[in-house]
Amino acid sequence: MGTRENEIYDIVGIGFGPSNLSLAIALEEHESNSSEQPITAAFFERQAAFGWHRNMLLPQATMQISFLKDLATFRNPLSRYSFVSYLHDSNRLVQFVNNQDFFPTRQEFHQYLEWAEAGFRDRVSYNSEVTEVRLAAESAADEQILEVLVRDTVAGTTRVVKARNITVSTGLVPRMPDGMERDERVWHSSEFLAKYGQMKPEELKSVAVVGAGQSAAEITKYLHDMLPQAQVSAILPSYGYSVADDTPFANQVFDPTAVDHYYFGTEKTRDAFWRYHKNTNYSVVDDDVIRELFRRSYEEEVAGAQRLRFLNLTRVKEVKRSGNDTRVVLHSLLDGETEQEMDVDALVFATGYATMDATSLLGELDGFCLRDEEGRHRVERDYRVVTTGGLSCGIYLQGGTEHTHGLTSSLLSNIAVRSGEIADSIVERRGVGEKV
Repeated sequence: MGTRENEIYDIVGIGFGPSNLSLAIALEEHESNSSEQPITAAFFERQAAFGWHRNMLLPQATMQISFLKDLATFRNPLSRYSFVSYLHDSNRLVQFVNNQDFFPTRQEFHQYLEWAEAGFRDRVSYNSEVTEVRLAAESAADEQILEVLVRDTVAGTTRVVKARNITVSTGLVPRMPDGMERDERVWHSSEFLAKYGQMKPEELKSVAVVGAGQSAAEITKYLHDMLPQAQVSAILPSYGYSVADDTPFANQVFDPTAVDHYYFGTEKTRDAFWRYHKNTNYSVVDDDVIRELFRRSYEEEVAGAQRLRFLNLTRVKEVKRSGNDTRVVLHSLLDGETEQEMDVDALVFATGYATMDATSLLGELDGFCLRDEEGRHRVERDYRVVTTGGLSCGIYLQGGTEHTHGLTSSLLSNIAVRSGEIADSIVERRGVGEKV
């Protein structure tokens, strides 16, 4: 994408994953529904091409949300960017219906995202890392302008793009336990398929997966499938896997209206959301995956050839490396004392992600941003950071708002409505046209 040097964009998106892609769709649909001046937008993504959790696109792994919770349907059921439109365009709608499943594979959903992204190539620049956002020196009191510094990761050059608002969607950051470092034998789940693809299967005679969530269980199952001669160990801090609650009443916590209940609720209300419904998404596993892993373990026990092991109530205390040898020191949580060591050829930490934090990216602008008593950004209902009167430009967050907007802050479940609300806010603040 070529940005015009002197143009001032209404919104510049930092990151171009599903969230800002959904926002781009909402803004385009506003433009098609309004005869007024369109909202101008440009997006910058540091990756070389569009991709969403590519290293976890495991065979047969399915989405944990309905296909109707796509980029647009909950906001606009007539959108041409819906998953149903994608199926129709791909000549697979009839076959998908005959499959009688609300949950497509991750592979297919990723294909849908790529299909939608193809319509926005003129608005997104890849290999483009935003390194800083600052207030332009020529900003007037009645119209402040932001300068977004964008580094071309291939050429190494930097350019300045001007904007009235920004939306930050840089994604989650892979989280490793304290003291654990990644290398060619120690991986985080976010890099799993890439790292696994660099290995020779015959070299992997003993592998271990750390974690008790969906990714950990899926990787354990995948390694057990792909390495029929290997010892596969699942290291669990809990007493086995816990099932994800996807029952109808529990799923209501992901409804668009639940965001209002959380945002405008009392502290007791918010605490109840997390206390009672955290098991809908965090450190839980789909029922069918749990049953399949247990079935395999049981059948191996009957056959007397146990190669799938579950080390419950166990944590990794230390990883010792010597050449290609990796020794894992395990600490038992059962008695708090027992330790054991095991040698592995690969160790995968499926230990989740840290919440997006825009502080370092905002630089001096962060001084205009107000925070709550716990030091977190205060955020308006429209996902705009609360700022002092010294800054009129909008800073919107797509992620990092769990403390204000609840469980769906960075999830796909509410992506269509969330992006529509941000688009509406931009439109209304600009004073252009009708709601998206």
